[in-house]
Amino acid sequence: MEIIIIEDEIKAARSLANLIVKIRPAVKITAQLQSIESAVGYFSENKQPDLIFMDIQLSDGLCFEIFKTVSIQCPVVFCTAYGEYSMDAIKANGIDYLLKPFSKEELETAFEKVENFKNFFQENTRPDLEQLLKRIGIDEGKKSFLVFKHNKYTTIQTDSIAFIYIRNESATIMTFQGQEYTLSQSLDQVQSLLSSKQFFRLNRQYLINFSAIKDVEHYFDRKLFVQLVIPSPDKLLIGKEKTTGFLSWLENR
Repeated sequence: MEIIIIEDEIKAARSLANLIVKIRPAVKITAQLQSIESAVGYFSENKQPDLIFMDIQLSDGLCFEIFKTVSIQCPVVFCTAYGEYSMDAIKANGIDYLLKPFSKEELETAFEKVENFKNFFQENTRPDLEQLLKRIGIDEGKKSFLVFKHNKYTTIQTDSIAFIYIRNESATIMTFQGQEYTLSQSLDQVQSLLSSKQFFRLNRQYLINFSAIKDVEHYFDRKLFVQLVIPSPDKLLIGKEKTTGFLSWLENR
C-alpha cells in the first residue's frame, strides 16, 4: 500500500509516518506534503496513492481546495484538531476523521475501515450506499445519552441539549430546560459521537447546538461573541483563527 501524508507541521507529519509504519510495516510512504499548492502540483504530475492522510487546515488554507483543482480518486483519512469539518470530509472521499491528538488504536481502526472499504467493493459490483456507510462507520451522530442522576438512569435526547461544557473537570450536558447532567466521557470523546452539522466546538470548554444560538456579534480583536437562547456560565467567544470555520458552519446548513 502506498500512502501520502499532507500535513503542514513537519513534526506532526514525521510522528504520523512513524506510527503508520509501526502499525503497517509493509506500507510505503511515497510523499509528505505541507500545503495546498504542493499537493496540487504533486497530484498533477504523479500517480495517486492507495490512501491519503490529510490535515484540514494547511499553511495556505483549507485542504478542500485541493479537491476543487485535482481529482482525488483514493480514500482519505482526515486528521485535524477541529471537529466541524466532518461533513465536508465525507464529501471529499473521507473514510475516517481523526481528531488530534489521536491514539494508535484510533489509527488502527482507520486502517481497518480502509480495508473494509476495499473489500466491500471487491465483493459488490453494485454496492448499496447505506450498507457501505455502515461498514466504514459513518452516521449522522449519536441520538441520545444515558446519564445517571439522583440514583436514576435517564435518557437525554441529543436534540434537547443546548450545549455541553466542562464543569468541575467533567463534560456536562445543559438542556434547553436548564437541567444539567454529568457525562463519563471527555468532551473530545463526546464531540466525536455528535453530528458536526448539529454541534460546533467553540473552544476547549464548549460544544454548542446550532438550535441554541440566539445571535452572533463581532467582538474585539476579530473575535465573535455567541449568545445562546439560555444563559451559559461563561462568555462564549470564538478566536479569530476559528471564525471562518464557524461562519461557514452557520451558513452550510
